[in-house]
Amino acid sequence: MIDEGKRIPAAFFRTRTGREPVREWLQSLNKEERRLIGADIKTVEYGWPIGMPLCRSIGNGVWEVRCNLSGNRIARVLFCTHEEKLVLLHGFIKKSRTLPKIDLNLTYERKSQLEEG
Repeated sequence: MIDEGKRIPAAFFRTRTGREPVREWLQSLNKEERRLIGADIKTVEYGWPIGMPLCRSIGNGVWEVRCNLSGNRIARVLFCTHEEKLVLLHGFIKKSRTLPKIDLNLTYERKSQLEEG
């Protein structure tokens, strides 16, 4: 059931084999980190379109949710919009000032798979 108050509901990207990489990544985090990231995603769902400091375009139709975790850790959840959904493509703990190319390439690859159907 979709919450009518959400401007754009979130959905997990699913690989051709049925895996949901962002869900798996979230499950590897502790409960408090999942809660913080979930709250930020929820803010985007209810407030879309939303900008900095929570959300920023990284180009080619991909956006990032910027999450601050305890211990000065930073998480990023990369997403696109597709068929009136916010599709969570990739999530990771950021370790440098720039987004790593490997994470960007993986995100764009998943976006292409999504668009191909």
